[in-house]
Amino acid sequence: MRKDYSQYIKHLIAVDCIIFGFDGENLKILLVKRNFEPKKGEWSLMGGFVNGEETLDESASRVLHSLTGLENIYLEQLKSFSELDREPTARIISVSYFALINADENIKINEKYSAQWFDLKDFPTLIFDHNIMVENAVTRLRYRASTQPIGFELLPEKFTMKDLQSLYEAIFDEKYDKRNFISKINSMDILVKTDEKDMTSSRKGSFLYRFDKEKYHKKLSQGYLFKI
Repeated sequence: MRKDYSQYIKHLIAVDCIIFGFDGENLKILLVKRNFEPKKGEWSLMGGFVNGEETLDESASRVLHSLTGLENIYLEQLKSFSELDREPTARIISVSYFALINADENIKINEKYSAQWFDLKDFPTLIFDHNIMVENAVTRLRYRASTQPIGFELLPEKFTMKDLQSLYEAIFDEKYDKRNFISKINSMDILVKTDEKDMTSSRKGSFLYRFDKEKYHKKLSQGYLFKI
């Protein structure tokens, strides 16, 4: 026998996505310009309502795909936001997610959203509680990046050691000693050094590396702890 829930209040459920990218020097965030009221014309996270036949994760993936055209990217649920006054038009509960994409990829941003990449250190004030969502996402990103190799999601398939160091310096907003950083990374034994070089940085060039996921997961099964 089905229980009748019609006497209970119904709420709208939405997802909001904090999309991080890396341009080789700075950590970036992808924002959209809101095209409806309230707050029309102001900067916002990319979001949308959860459809009746979707899970939260499926909804977040759909929202990201509608903006970037990308699939199977790193996506992690963060936190729910349910303050009574968070939106002026209706009671909307939002679940935030953060995503990691390689900003150098040939991403076809959907033009209807007027999206733009901003430096994480210098982006406009966002609508509602979206700035708080970004703060939470940065905290989680730093924690994850210190304990898991998720930073590689922000890099192209092949990268230099300088690229990798620049990425982690951007994530944690601090500088590392080059020799110590390279020594630390090499000791993990989770990179494959290729025969290719990036010739844009110097005459000698810099060797390109790639992340060995298979080796990492094998080491993980043996109790390996990743720590930057």
